[in-house]
This record gives sequence, C-alpha cells and structure tokens, in this order.
Amino acid sequence: MKRNIHAVAGVFAFLFIATFWSSTVVAELFLDHSAVTSVKVAITYAFIAFVPCMAITGATGFAMGGKSTFPILVAKRRRMPIIGANGLLVLIPAAIFLSIKAQAGEFDSMFYTVQVLELLAGATNLTLMGLNIRDGRQMSRRHHKT
Repeated sequence: MKRNIHAVAGVFAFLFIATFWSSTVVAELFLDHSAVTSVKVAITYAFIAFVPCMAITGATGFAMGGKSTFPILVAKRRRMPIIGANGLLVLIPAAIFLSIKAQAGEFDSMFYTVQVLELLAGATNLTLMGLNIRDGRQMSRRHHKT
C-alpha cells in the first residue's frame, strides 16, 4: 500500500511541476500578459495540492527505504534534498513573487530574471524527479521478479 501511495504521489508531483513549467513557457511565448498572470495565480493556488504530494512522496520514500544501502535507493535518497531545497528555497518563493508581480502588471527585468531562474529550477527538479521515477520503476520491477 505504501509503495502505491508513494508512486501515485510522486507521479502527481512530477506532473504538477511539468504542468507549471509548460504552462509558463506557453503563456510567456505565445500569450498575453493576462494569460501569464492567470498561469502565475493558478500555480500558487495549485500549491494546495502540490505541496502535500511532495511531502507524501518524501515521507513514504524515506519510510520504505530505511537505512538501505542499495545503490539505486542511495541515488534516489541523494537527489531528494536537492529536489526539496530547490522547491522550498527557489520554486515556491519564485512562484509567489511572480504571481504578485504579474497581478500588479509589473513585467519588468526583475520579473523576467526570476522567471528564468524559476524555469531553470523547475527543469532541474523535473530532471531529478524523472530520474527518481525511473529508478523507482526499476526497483519495483526488480521487487516483483523476486
């Protein structure tokens, strides 16, 4: 049961970030400031579901992994602090800042500097989370074979 909860929460967290990232890119490249503002506000509201998904993923992962030294698990465990710190220290504050700036109509150099930082941090988390999903699937296949 814990394994299923971990997998579902992890995939949802990944999909949230992928949606935040792609919505931002599409709005910035092809839509107007009103659409960018809508995306930025929607992202901050989505934190209500996204943050618990991340917390559940981390908690269940650590609970299942224990102190195992299995190399794939060690790699997943090594990525998690980067993913968490990136989310808490860069992505969430950037999203809130960008939402406030967009709602004020302040699409200035500071907005776009933070926007680039947010996109880079989001791409980093997508990459790391994708690697964790890949490794988790590999561990799951291995578990089912035994």
